Amino acid sequence: MSESTGLDDLFRFEEEPSARSGRARGGRVRWLFRLLLTTAGVTAVVLVGLRAVGLQLSISIVVAGVLAVLTVRRVTAALAPPPPPRSGARTPAGEEPGAYNWAARDALRAAINGWERPLDWSSGNQERFTERILPRLGELADERLRQRHGLTREADPTRARALLGDPLWSFLETPSRRPPSPRDLAAIVAELEKI
Repeated sequence: MSESTGLDDLFRFEEEPSARSGRARGGRVRWLFRLLLTTAGVTAVVLVGLRAVGLQLSISIVVAGVLAVLTVRRVTAALAPPPPPRSGARTPAGEEPGAYNWAARDALRAAINGWERPLDWSSGNQERFTERILPRLGELADERLRQRHGLTREADPTRARALLGDPLWSFLETPSRRPPSPRDLAAIVAELEKI
């Protein structure tokens, strides 16, 4: 680094001209040529195959079908998620991209699935709701009470009832005759979050 280089010179960002702009036309022509060659080849194979089994079809219909399949293939390839990173590869430090990787197996996805499946499974069945969901909600309430106030419903029911409030307390202690609606369940979760 020379002595005449200042901080402004070091932190200046000049975007480099894209090397792709000069080759964009050549890339498009090459892509179009490859598309036409692939279409012609696949069309020829399909026509020979159809004639071998005794069927005849218009060339324009076969070409349109081949182009449609190639277009769908290209669109799905463009929309496909990126391949998962190799295991053992170092992840670069810095900001994360902000997009959630739904294919990854992580604790958040496992927690969501741990609630989503039983809620869906017990949505119309009170017995299932009482067996599967209500105990989990009770565990959540106890954990929140333990973390925030140092007690559980079993250890200090009077104080726990005061902290939970009567609607939430009665919901957790006396199961209703029908599963709560999604709106009621959202209200219950909001009350749990307030603890």
